[in-house]
Amino acid sequence: MKLTRYTDYALRVLIHLAAHENELASIGRIASRYLISQNHLMKVVQDLSRAGFVETIRGRNGGLRLARPAAEINVGELVRHTEGGFDLVECGGCVIAPACGLPRILAEATKAFLATLDRYTIADLSTRPADLRALFALRDTDAAVSDDVLDSDGITMSDDQHS
Repeated sequence: MKLTRYTDYALRVLIHLAAHENELASIGRIASRYLISQNHLMKVVQDLSRAGFVETIRGRNGGLRLARPAAEINVGELVRHTEGGFDLVECGGCVIAPACGLPRILAEATKAFLATLDRYTIADLSTRPADLRALFALRDTDAAVSDDVLDSDGITMSDDQHS
C-alpha cells in the first residue's frame, strides 16, 4: 500500500511540530525545511487545523503548533483522515467479482496495516527531537527554494481529495 503525498505532508508537518513543541512554526519554514511547496503545504495545514490536529494562531507573532500533545495524536487516526479510501483494487466491473476472494484478502491486509499504525503516535515518530531539530537547522542554511521551482515538479494536490 502506498500513502498519498497528502498524507506524507501531513505526517511531516506533525513531526516537525512535535520536534519543536515549545515553538510556533510557520508554513513557510516547514516547507523550506522539507523542500516542498508552501502552497501545497498550506492546503494540508488548513485541513489538519479543521480536523483538530494542528492549532493555528493568527497575527504578527502567530504560527502553528500541535492542537494536542504528540502522544495523543494517533498515526492510524491521521492516516484514516488524510487518505481518501482504502480500496486497493476496483472490483465493481470485474466479471469474476462475485466469486473472487481477492477483495476479502485485501480488506484483511488493510485492516492489519491500519491496526499497526493504530499502535503508534506522533510522539513515537519524533523520539529524537534534538536530532530532528539539528537536521532541520541544516536546511535553514541552504538557499531558499521558490514555490515556482517546487510546483514545477509536476505534483498536484487534488482539490477533490480534501476540500
